[in-house]
Amino acid sequence: MQQMRLGMIGYGEVGGIFCAGLVPQLQAVCAWDLKLATAASAAPLKAKAAENGIILSGSMADLCAASDLLISAVTASNTVAVAQEAAAHLQAGTVFLDLNSASPGAKRQAGALIEAAGGHYVEAGVMTSVPPYGIRVPMLLGGAYAETLAGQLAAMGMDAKVVSPELGVASAIKMCRSVMIKGLEALVIESYTTARAYGVEDYVLPTLQETFPSIDWTEQGRYFFSRVVQHGRRRAEEMREVANTVHEAGFEPWMAAATAEKQDWVAGQAAEGVFQSLPAKAGWQAYADCLIASSKNSS
Repeated sequence: MQQMRLGMIGYGEVGGIFCAGLVPQLQAVCAWDLKLATAASAAPLKAKAAENGIILSGSMADLCAASDLLISAVTASNTVAVAQEAAAHLQAGTVFLDLNSASPGAKRQAGALIEAAGGHYVEAGVMTSVPPYGIRVPMLLGGAYAETLAGQLAAMGMDAKVVSPELGVASAIKMCRSVMIKGLEALVIESYTTARAYGVEDYVLPTLQETFPSIDWTEQGRYFFSRVVQHGRRRAEEMREVANTVHEAGFEPWMAAATAEKQDWVAGQAAEGVFQSLPAKAGWQAYADCLIASSKNSS
């Protein structure tokens, strides 16, 4: 692995975690992000890169020229566009690991572009939140080159399991899980906030605890609110891809589409500063109170 050069497409939270975790093991770790084109948004990325020993590339072409392994960690809606741009520059034999939460159809499109350019495309379904695990986050891999790459990733300390040589299978697993997980987040936010508005939360939560005793509904609520407030926009994008996944299977994605709207709405509230006064470990009640106050102010 000491001879491998990694190129990270997207130097946000996930890209930054993977770069920092892998830089001690590889010959070089480079990253490229659209935010580098603007001075204001580039400044924090440059500071993070300097701190972690990451080389920032000036363009996708530069990144591809310096990389044996490309990892794509961008917003879900850009999955195919990024693969198309990378395909125009990557060297033959380059491995392209796609971490993005996109539909099976999008992954197959991206894979076709990379393979036509002489690269090896591997899809990954990242099965839980990255920050608690870092590079050890559980991933499911798919694609003809998945078996080979899995061994290399294991040597880097990553937790990657091959599920199929066929593209789209790992993505389908991830997307079907997201119907439940992201949907539950949206349901909890709507249920808890409405219960708080009516003053009946002390009746509602005990009934949930009785029905599903293995879940700490108070702590789970706090976690769900905090994650959606922090990452609602990204979650909404993922849920639109989930809706595409459901549609590709031949069904109307009513639940996935509604979840995307709820996640996006909470993200919008966060962007407007509704939660800015809350401490890091605020309880779900504090988040709900902020939403209730915002609703009253806007009515």
